[in-house]
Amino acid sequence: MKNKYLLPEDDGLPTREFGKWTIQKVEYLKKYISQSATSMRGKPWRQRSYIDMFSGTGKFELKGTNDIHLGSPLLALTTQHPFTHYYFVDYIEKNIDILRERSSSLPLQKKFYVGDANEKVKEIVRELQIADKKFISGKWPSFNLVFLDPDGLELEWRTVEALAQIKIMDMVIHYSQSGLTRNLDRCYASTDETIIDKFFGDEGWRQIYKTWQYKSSKKGLHRELMDYYQDKLKALGYVDIDSPEPLMKTAQTNAPLYRLVFASKHKLGHKFWKQGTQVDINGQRRLL
Repeated sequence: MKNKYLLPEDDGLPTREFGKWTIQKVEYLKKYISQSATSMRGKPWRQRSYIDMFSGTGKFELKGTNDIHLGSPLLALTTQHPFTHYYFVDYIEKNIDILRERSSSLPLQKKFYVGDANEKVKEIVRELQIADKKFISGKWPSFNLVFLDPDGLELEWRTVEALAQIKIMDMVIHYSQSGLTRNLDRCYASTDETIIDKFFGDEGWRQIYKTWQYKSSKKGLHRELMDYYQDKLKALGYVDIDSPEPLMKTAQTNAPLYRLVFASKHKLGHKFWKQGTQVDINGQRRLL
């Protein structure tokens, strides 16, 4: 019988509650991992790494139900063709302890980090750079996928920049539209460095918001802010960036929550992401 820790069921360990949109989010990630891993296996990579910078405990419970689902770490660990190396970060030590226990039966190369993802990224990038610098005859550079999924605006641009130093680093980024909406007025009024300044990595967003602050309707503002974020990714070498879809919304009010941004320096990754996000969990097809 398969270890209960690796199944989408109650295993006696704590989980967090999330809304239905989280199921969709991890389903898109699962599809991308499956498609890319199937394509990449057997190729002479130095290593294939999965990095989860806001990992949590490995499982989550659907809010208002008793339904348990595998979170991003366990989905990545239990994929049919596993990565060769895994890196998990969470700022809560208990979360890492639970994830470590849930994944303990899997004989895979796993490293766990407790602390601020925006700081721990330095250690992970250093390890990946060392792996890529080793001379191994006939081996390609390492293939890496990072899932950047904070609760809100905790992801700082400096972390994205650090990860982009790695030659092959595909990114799936939680872009919190609701977080921006809640904080724009307050952060724009502040002369101190704010959470939005750190999210974008500079104050360029302020000039965009300046033209919108007194408008009764903010329709179009988030499109401009997203374009600005994507342009910054392009400056890091990410020529293939998925349009800012899929957009996750609340089930009750249909209000925008966040977008998943996929960034790759190679067209094949972009192709896999498009294929994996064409259809949502309700069978609704995306307009591509």
